[in-house]
Amino acid sequence: MGFGAMAALAAGAQGQRPNIIYIMCDDMGYGDLACYGQQYIATPNIDCLAAEGMRFTQAYAGSPVSAPSRATFMTGQHSGHTHVRGNKEYWGNSGTVMYGSNADYAVVGQEPYDVNHIIIPEIFKQEGYTTGMFGKWAGGYEGSPSTPDKRGIDEFYGYICQFQAHLYYPNFLNEYSRSRGDEGVSRVTLDQNINYPMYGDGYRNRAQYSSDLIHQKAMAWLDKQTADTPFLGIFTYTLPHAELVQPEDSILLAYKGHFCQEKTFGGNQGSRYNPTDYGHAEFAAMITRLDAQVGQIMAKLKERGLDENTIVIFTSDNGPHEEGGADPDFFNRDGLLQGKKRSTYEGGIRIPFIVRWPGKVQAGTVNDHQLAFYDLLPTFCDLAGIDGYPDRFLNKNAGTDCFDGISFKPTLLGEEGQQEHEFLYWEFHETNMMALRMGNWKMVVNAGNCLLYDLSTDLHEDHNVAAQYPDIVKKMKEIILREHTNSSLFQVTLPSL
Repeated sequence: MGFGAMAALAAGAQGQRPNIIYIMCDDMGYGDLACYGQQYIATPNIDCLAAEGMRFTQAYAGSPVSAPSRATFMTGQHSGHTHVRGNKEYWGNSGTVMYGSNADYAVVGQEPYDVNHIIIPEIFKQEGYTTGMFGKWAGGYEGSPSTPDKRGIDEFYGYICQFQAHLYYPNFLNEYSRSRGDEGVSRVTLDQNINYPMYGDGYRNRAQYSSDLIHQKAMAWLDKQTADTPFLGIFTYTLPHAELVQPEDSILLAYKGHFCQEKTFGGNQGSRYNPTDYGHAEFAAMITRLDAQVGQIMAKLKERGLDENTIVIFTSDNGPHEEGGADPDFFNRDGLLQGKKRSTYEGGIRIPFIVRWPGKVQAGTVNDHQLAFYDLLPTFCDLAGIDGYPDRFLNKNAGTDCFDGISFKPTLLGEEGQQEHEFLYWEFHETNMMALRMGNWKMVVNAGNCLLYDLSTDLHEDHNVAAQYPDIVKKMKEIILREHTNSSLFQVTLPSL
């Protein structure tokens, strides 16, 4: 009898294993939700999640940018160990395919996850869970060895490629359904979009808004789930990432014309960011639109009788962006955190993180436990009663295979014995930055130069105290040099002892 069958038998004796819905939005900053202090944007449904669950104040993304941050979640490895550490693209030299009069890339996607290291959906699939993913994949280009169909996902709909996700009215999306007998991920042409140009005049005549399409597919999948089989839903929604565009409906109209100043943006065709005259209104409305989608997810769980046994997690993949006309300084005027997307200062990596599980996670709690995305793999296993982590999931044929996460189930359930991290680790080659957090000490490494901050008194990271604490700096350098494994694809400048 396999581990999955044994887990199912054990669950039958103890009650159904919990379902998990993991909602990861795109480029939402720490202060972009009302429950985290935002004053200009309405987020009643996500605020309700926080009121009914646990809101974390020291939760961190795995990286300050999309693909590697998602990789740390999927693999349970920090960015000094996981294979994908940047947004390496595969669309540039692939040739083109025509969609109406629009030329698009023949191959799209990012660097594949290491196929020799197991990822979350593969674990849960082999343990008897139904798995669905809706939104961004960003774990391997089309045709690579690492696409959703090959990595434990039963049903996928969204973007294989995160660059394609720059367009909210794209030429195509990707889909896969195991139950339908699909052989692999395929493209779905959006026929109502391709009659109009991808950029400039006429673009807003396109009618098929990807965020809505992805959410509708996620809701249809959720509507098929029952209490008989546990499920893992990974909803990697693209809102509120640039471009700043959406349907002209009541959500947008609630903000349009209501800011005392607006942000205009002339567009960037190469990045697929269409122009806008209402950057602030578009950004605020995108977050409220996402909030409405979260509310619909919660309503569906209750309608299906799945609410009590479903753990819902809401978070963001990294800090706020300035792309496509976005203006995070306008919306986060308290200046609580320094840094934005692509920075290893707090603003680039500290993210909103909320967990709701009725009757298990105490409602209305605020917690300062330090966690990072690579903690989610062991935590999910722990919550689902999947034993043997990490040894059972290590690839014994790869001597360097490892996991870096620590389950924070005790924190969620209010139990004693929570193990704390000795350190949290980040590296990001595009900006040549690294960071290490050790207790309240935070070291930012910029092109090999080390800056030390005491977050207990200097959350904004203004006062470099490296010269006053050489022993702390030395210890943190030693950890970085120990934890970093070399990558020929994603190279950073290491500090020297």
